[in-house]
Amino acid sequence: MAKTDYYELLGVSRGVDAKELKSAFRKMAMKYHPDRNPEDKTAEKRFKDVSEAYEVLRDDQKRAAYDQFGHAAFENGGNGFGAGGFSGAGGFSDIFEDIFGEMMGGRRPGRSGGRERGADLRYNMEISLEEAHDGKNAEISVPTAVSCEKCSGSGAKPGSSPKACSTCGGNGRVRASQGFFSIERTCPACQGRGEEISDPCNECSGQGRITREKTLSVDIPRGVEDGVRIRLANEGEAGTRGGPAGDLYIFLNIKPHEFFQRDGSDLFCRIPISMMTAALGGELEVAGLDNVKTRVNVPEGTQTGKQFRLRSKGMPILRSNDKGDLYIQVVTETPQKLTKKQRELLEEFEKLSSEENSPESTGFFSRMKKFLDTIGD
Repeated sequence: MAKTDYYELLGVSRGVDAKELKSAFRKMAMKYHPDRNPEDKTAEKRFKDVSEAYEVLRDDQKRAAYDQFGHAAFENGGNGFGAGGFSGAGGFSDIFEDIFGEMMGGRRPGRSGGRERGADLRYNMEISLEEAHDGKNAEISVPTAVSCEKCSGSGAKPGSSPKACSTCGGNGRVRASQGFFSIERTCPACQGRGEEISDPCNECSGQGRITREKTLSVDIPRGVEDGVRIRLANEGEAGTRGGPAGDLYIFLNIKPHEFFQRDGSDLFCRIPISMMTAALGGELEVAGLDNVKTRVNVPEGTQTGKQFRLRSKGMPILRSNDKGDLYIQVVTETPQKLTKKQRELLEEFEKLSSEENSPESTGFFSRMKKFLDTIGD
């Protein structure tokens, strides 16, 4: 019976590239895999056929021979490939490693001797705006898994050592034969670690690590912003059985400030001033986060919302010697709880006022009157 064309089996054209070929085989292999089609001999044969087709077409030399001679290239020693042109069960094992191993992250468990990397940890730290401005060194305590000192992280009782798993021989995987092919699975005895401990450490119960509170020193740089993440390499959980430790990530949260609001490297501060200071002018004394006092001259007739810029009085710029600016915004405060005398003086002032004293309000109401007159027409 004539064999089906390899390209037709995989549903691809003759000009297919390696990426498309692998994708096509993955779909077919998943569809006809025996685990998904138990007791289905037709699916089992189909799975064998597509695996055979993929092994040939993924190899440039075999593919070239197949394109020239077809199936005859691998029969009766044709073109030098002989009976070994298709490698049977061994070839299937390589294919599964290439395809299904890739789908599991490209690694085979158990090859690291059971040593797995520890988990990363997160620590939330709240600091003040002053601390973000000046920078600081802080000590934190983190409950975490650390390497067991008694067994040096091996998990085995001192004087003994882990042994190769008797089920998988230290490979971490076991092979099961099904019909014409074999399939590798994670070893159920050692869960893929490749080793077993017959005499576990009584301190860590064979885990190679114990839970303790660890004190660490953290440097907070000047100018750090809210939400910044600081990474402390290898300060996370210890790995199992001597594996590498994870990392510790510190997430910074800056508390709201009583006077200053931050926008990047700039600071903003709203300062209330009296009506008299706004009208007659005056002087303000302000201090930034550097605790250095600065005098700000308020000119006569200053309107509410006016901003004054103090250069280089803001936040330090991270990893730089420069600083942002401080913006002072004045807000005119209307007098309250007036005495009889104060009221009389303000009423007298109102009588003596002219349009020149309040040009903005005078202009606004003049334009509003024209607008209303237009609507009335």
